[in-house]
Amino acid sequence: MTSLMRINRFLARAGVASRRGADKIVESGRVQINGCTVTGHGATVDPVSDRVEVDGRRICLPERSTYIIVNKPIGYVVTMNDPQGRKTVAEFIPRNLAGVIPVGRLDVDTDGLLLMTDDGELAHRVTHPSFELDKVYEVLVGGVLSEKSIGSLERGILLDGRVTAPATVDSLWVSHNRSTCRIMIHEGRKRQIRRMFEAIGHSVRSLRRVRIGPIELGDLKPGHSRSLTERELQVLREAVGLDSE
Repeated sequence: MTSLMRINRFLARAGVASRRGADKIVESGRVQINGCTVTGHGATVDPVSDRVEVDGRRICLPERSTYIIVNKPIGYVVTMNDPQGRKTVAEFIPRNLAGVIPVGRLDVDTDGLLLMTDDGELAHRVTHPSFELDKVYEVLVGGVLSEKSIGSLERGILLDGRVTAPATVDSLWVSHNRSTCRIMIHEGRKRQIRRMFEAIGHSVRSLRRVRIGPIELGDLKPGHSRSLTERELQVLREAVGLDSE
């Protein structure tokens, strides 16, 4: 016997939107179940026997969601299709994985770990700051990074009228004109880390993401991808509160 699912969860699992986004789609009258328009959040669907459509397009659950990590090189845009014709991360995944999208973003001049999936609910939870999933970056900056500067980063930096959430910073090495550190944050504001260091007088020379929650970049080569292991997926789901679902 197939378990019924709330419509917002169904749409999120199908990669249409996050649950919150799915609620808005339902409210707007764009969803039909077996030919009948639904607008209530409490609507349920049998994913096997019911026909679900959004804007007239049939939506089905994938037999199995796809979870991939990519070591994004510098110079690639985190999107599947760029109208300006720039190089995108789409070239690092097999062409047959329709519906897989990047989770969050990395700037074109930032490299490192990028998660890609067709699981809309997990993508939402990984990126939304309310779930406080840690992201760890290795940063090379100009100048000597002092304990005072590290303390400022850890307490929070005022950006756009709002203080960043506390960070954790570990100094790796310091020379006479540059410093390397690891910084852990759980927010994702635009160019946040670069702007945080610039605010305390240090320009970022290079920036690489090395961890998302429990998922490590490891020795994956630039421009290469791989699927998450079952264990990695399990601990990631646990980290964002999906272990009971």
